[in-house]
Amino acid sequence: MKKALVCGAGGFIGGHLVEKLKAEGYWVRGVDIKAHEFRTSSADEFLQLDLRRPENCWAALSTAGGTFDEVYQLAADMGGMGFIHSAECDIMHNSALINIYMIDIAVKLGVPRYFFSSSVCVYRDMQPGEPEMTEAEAIPANPDNEYGWEKLYAERIAQAYARHNPIEVRIARFQNCYGPYGTWTGGREKAPAAMCRKIAEVEDGSTIEVWGDGSAIRSYTYVGDMVDGIYLLMQSDLEGAANIGCPQYVTVDELVATVAKVAGKTIHVKHIEGPVGVQSRNFSNARIYSLGWQAKVFLEEGIRYTYPWIESQVKAARM
Repeated sequence: MKKALVCGAGGFIGGHLVEKLKAEGYWVRGVDIKAHEFRTSSADEFLQLDLRRPENCWAALSTAGGTFDEVYQLAADMGGMGFIHSAECDIMHNSALINIYMIDIAVKLGVPRYFFSSSVCVYRDMQPGEPEMTEAEAIPANPDNEYGWEKLYAERIAQAYARHNPIEVRIARFQNCYGPYGTWTGGREKAPAAMCRKIAEVEDGSTIEVWGDGSAIRSYTYVGDMVDGIYLLMQSDLEGAANIGCPQYVTVDELVATVAKVAGKTIHVKHIEGPVGVQSRNFSNARIYSLGWQAKVFLEEGIRYTYPWIESQVKAARM
C-alpha cells in the first residue's frame, strides 16, 4: 500500500484529493492548520499543524518505517480576489515559509515524489482572444498580484531542489476551481461560490452586486476534474509545470446567468467598484492533455453539483 501525505487537507481541493487517494488504495495522512470546515476528513490520520514552522514540517513528513511515497503540497494562505488584493503580505510571508521548509525537509527525509500546487495567477494579464499561452511563456514573468509571484518563486525553488537531489517534482498550475465543500462566505471564497451564495440568499427577481463591469473572462474547473488531473500528473513522467483547466471561457456576467439558471431565479446585476484582477488569461492545456486528461464537467453541470450544497449552507446559517 502506497503512503501519501496531503498538506492542506483541511482545505477545499486538499479535502477532495484525500478522497481521491483513498479511492486509489493509498494510506493517507492529512495535515492542515485547521480541520476541514464542512466534513470529517477521510484521511487515515489527520494532524493539525502550522506548516510555517520547520519543526511542524518535520512532524508532518516523518513516518515510521521509511518515507512517504508521495507528498502533495497544497497548503497555502489563499482565497478569492478580495482576499488576494487585501492580504498581500500575509500571502507572501505565510505561503513562502511553508514552501521553503516543505521541499527542503522532504529532500532531507528522502521523499521520492513531490507535488506542488501552483496557479495560473503566475501568468500576465491578457486580452480576450489572445493566442493561448504555454507554461514556458510565463517567463519573463509579470503576474498581476503577489499571490502569483509567490507561486512562481515556489515553483522555482522546488525545481531547483529537484535538479540537485534525487526527488521527482511535479507542478500543476490550477485554474479557478469550484465545487461542493469549499469556502462559500467570509471573504476567501472564489467567484463561483460567491455567486452561488449571493443568489441563494435572495428572492426571485432580486438584484445582486458584482465587482467590475462583468466583462472579465475566466475559466472554471470542477474539483473532481482537478483532483483527477493532480493524480494523473503525479503518476506521470511529465516534468515542469502543467496547466490544469477547463477549456470553456465565460464572462463574469455569464457565470451569474449560469448560476441563476440552475437556481431557477431571475437575477438582476448591479456592477460596483471592487477588485477584479486580470481581464483574461488564455493558456494552453496541451501538456496535461498529453497524459490523457480532459475536463469532463463544464460550467452548468458543475454548478448543478455545487449550487444545492451552497444553498443548503445558506439555509442552515439562517436557522
